[in-house]
Amino acid sequence: MIRFVVSILAMLLISGSAIAKEDRYSLSGTMSQGGLVFGKAVAGSKVFFEGAEIRVSEAGEFLFGFGRDFKSTATLKIVFPDGEAVQRELKVAPRKYRIERVDGLPKAKVTPSEEFLKRIRQENAEIARIRAIDTPEKWFQSGWNWPAFGRISGVYGSQRVLNGIPKRPHFGIDVAAPTGTEVWASTDGMVRMAEKDLFYTGGTIMIDHGYGLVSVYSHLSKLDVKSGDFVKQGQKIGEIGSTGRSSGPHLDWRLNWFKERLDPGLLMGPMPKK
Repeated sequence: MIRFVVSILAMLLISGSAIAKEDRYSLSGTMSQGGLVFGKAVAGSKVFFEGAEIRVSEAGEFLFGFGRDFKSTATLKIVFPDGEAVQRELKVAPRKYRIERVDGLPKAKVTPSEEFLKRIRQENAEIARIRAIDTPEKWFQSGWNWPAFGRISGVYGSQRVLNGIPKRPHFGIDVAAPTGTEVWASTDGMVRMAEKDLFYTGGTIMIDHGYGLVSVYSHLSKLDVKSGDFVKQGQKIGEIGSTGRSSGPHLDWRLNWFKERLDPGLLMGPMPKK
């Protein structure tokens, strides 16, 4: 009888400990490929995502995301200030992606010549450098708005076949609208790139929102900001165009968490009316 009571008490203590740990953190967001998740743990905690330590604010806030082809589970570990820890295997829901065909593009834009490969590598290196920035400011907390109004002509994750040649998946949302249509910053942040003529994306702006979140606005016909500018949500940053590798005027809007390419559409509701 005594052993039975001791066993029950031990089980209750273990259960109580687990409940206490669960009460010390929370997660919100989309647990699927392309999703962004926001977390909050008790102040002073350390957080590890897939084995790597990620930034946590003094108040215990953190975030992480899942790329287009992220595997079915992800490991999240939180070490609390008193040394206790909790580890979870997060289930990441899979998604189905559509195939899109785009024909009539200049051959040089589909299969770059050796002449352009050096330029492309240099541009990609700078883009990678910006995506690796881990800014401590929480500018992303200003929220998310659509950066332009128009028809959704391309969706996240779709596989594009250009002039009959399968290419890398599309990692953004395309908003089709006439050249000159205003483009606004979706979220507060620091402009890290403002280039008028990248090989693939033409007029391109990259905005750092903190904690590894970077949004990208491509194919712009006009840029109204420069690198180093701080922009507020809703501020005009440029105008829609068809620069770079593009078959018509549109905005290609993307969101990255370091190397993970996220779906900005999961943060938004339907495209609003003007």
